[in-house]
Amino acid sequence: MGVVKDSAPAGQYAQPQEVARVLQIEDAEADAELLLDALRNDGIECVTRLVDNEQAFVDALETFAPDIILSDLSLPGFNGYRALELLRERDPVLPFIFVSGTMGEEVAVEALRKGATDYVLKDNPVRLAPAVRRALRDAAEQRNFGRLEAELMRAQRFESLALLAGGLSHDLRNLLQPLLLAADALDEYKDDPRLGRLGGLVRSCGQRGLEMVSSMLAFARGARQAEQVRLGGLFQAVALLLQGSVPRSVKLEISESDDPELQFEGNQTELQQCLLNLCLNAIQAMPDGGTVRVGARRLKLDETFFSAGEKAVPGDFLELTVSDSGTGMSPETMAKLFQPFFSTKPGGTGLGLMSCKRIVESYGGVMRVRSVVGEGSTFALYLPLQPAEEGEAGRSTSLPAGQGERVLIVAENAGKLALLADSLGSYGYDVRSEQSGAAALLSLERDGLPQLVIVDADMSLLTGVRTLAALVERDYRGAVLMLARPEAPPDLEGLPDSLDLHLLDKPVQVDALLYTVRDALDSARRRAQQ
Repeated sequence: MGVVKDSAPAGQYAQPQEVARVLQIEDAEADAELLLDALRNDGIECVTRLVDNEQAFVDALETFAPDIILSDLSLPGFNGYRALELLRERDPVLPFIFVSGTMGEEVAVEALRKGATDYVLKDNPVRLAPAVRRALRDAAEQRNFGRLEAELMRAQRFESLALLAGGLSHDLRNLLQPLLLAADALDEYKDDPRLGRLGGLVRSCGQRGLEMVSSMLAFARGARQAEQVRLGGLFQAVALLLQGSVPRSVKLEISESDDPELQFEGNQTELQQCLLNLCLNAIQAMPDGGTVRVGARRLKLDETFFSAGEKAVPGDFLELTVSDSGTGMSPETMAKLFQPFFSTKPGGTGLGLMSCKRIVESYGGVMRVRSVVGEGSTFALYLPLQPAEEGEAGRSTSLPAGQGERVLIVAENAGKLALLADSLGSYGYDVRSEQSGAAALLSLERDGLPQLVIVDADMSLLTGVRTLAALVERDYRGAVLMLARPEAPPDLEGLPDSLDLHLLDKPVQVDALLYTVRDALDSARRRAQQ
């Protein structure tokens, strides 16, 4: 009958992270005890399991989860080479040391070639403890290096995606701008219900596309894209994204907030990421099924709520909670939750909760965890609520119109050019349009100087800046409105400081265009009167 024996000195479970789990493959219990004595006499605390056949060895790999294996070379019906082969099929890093009484140089070299970590002769046990220490240290370093290498590869993939996102965002902006301008133009036909609905649909699709582009740009820049997040919309998005991920044995409850229209400054993509991560963790914490609850409430926090090391900023906060009725966590597990690479899930990176915590802290908020073994866990995010800023005052509800001022528009994109010209033309401006800087210069010679030039910064041959420089050389002294992407501001080097230059972010919306055009023309008039 094969030997399967566990042993551990009393009192060795107080600090399990400092105890080595040693699996011994040995058919002589006396030899096994001598090896363990050599380790303990050298200060290595260990929990051990002794096996002497293949089935017991395979079972021990799963149930005992050793940190290191000490194996005799040859046993009746089983041998160290076979054990090493079985181990390397499962784990390429776990240390495996041959400990044998008969091991010549050629045998030792063959063992190392097959994947053994080291070999020690039984008649030289003084070498065992240093070999075990070195093997455990090297394995830990190798595993950490593997994790870091995997994260580096993940980062490189994200970097490639960021480059792709940055390129796509530019093209998508060019597609969205005419769409948004067309929606604004359809507002003139509100009396026609069909056209009114069409305008609303076009605007809704265009604005949603713009939000997606903004998120892509924020991802590409590695920066946050601040926006007003509506609580009800955030919960709706999370519910939609979780469709198909919730098993039948799990009930998802997303409670209605007392104030679903509550808005706060943040980034919807980041907050969706946090809530999705917490919900998926909760689902995995309930292998036999249960309930996941997502809720929110507004509350006031005072100084006593904050822990040592947290920035105490009392005031109004939004509490977002994700609760489960799962297995819960021990205090030891909770103490490690936010450590890099720590994970209770097979194959987990251990970075999800840490990322969530950093996102919350970047808003000036804090994160709390409550858990009881056998009763479930609750993760709570506390986000500060700033008072809503007053809207811009002093603007009339009616959009400013022109009085026949001559405006030259220069843009390569034909659709964008036509919509800009139509929008300004319908509000009383005398508009001329050209698709290149060279054509614009010819227009000046043919038609004379305009009162305002609107130029797209993103033109290929003669760029927006070079076009303006050429206009100045031809004695243009009027106002200039440049359309530019906020993430790629134009390089204005070479333009005179006296140029009356105004910038407008793309994609352009009609109301912002009309107000900026009016401001630019008024500015040019005041400068001419000085």
